[in-house]
Amino acid sequence: MIRIGHAWDTHKLLRGRDLFLGGVKIESEIGLLGHSDADVVLHAVAESLLGALALGDLGTFYPDNSDKTLGMDSKIILRECYERVKNEGFKINNIDLTIYSEVVRISPVRLKIQESIANILNIDKKYVSVKATTWEKMGFVGRGEAIACEAVCLVNND
Repeated sequence: MIRIGHAWDTHKLLRGRDLFLGGVKIESEIGLLGHSDADVVLHAVAESLLGALALGDLGTFYPDNSDKTLGMDSKIILRECYERVKNEGFKINNIDLTIYSEVVRISPVRLKIQESIANILNIDKKYVSVKATTWEKMGFVGRGEAIACEAVCLVNND
């Protein structure tokens, strides 16, 4: 059986915060605001995995009002979400994600993000597609107020 999961996440940009995208620390004067480390890429991937098997959303397991999850490393979140998927007897077939960013250029770190996600999940990087685009100066992403990510995953229980 195959299952498809889809997720979208967005976080506000703020000066003085560290910027993590796909488990990679990016040199930047601005970072993402969030209860955890606010890695919008790993959040979208993790939630797409949960969604593929109707296991809930990130808030189900990592509430944003818990001291336990304050400042949490999103690599841990992604690993734990994938463990839930594997416990249901499924494995990743592929992940396809798009990062939406106007002010932070993704192309210089795209391959690092791909490798990071593959390493976190212990899968071959050929199963992780990382793309990026802008919003052509429109909306909150286009004005440089936020970064967003959309992820789709296919899992199977072969």
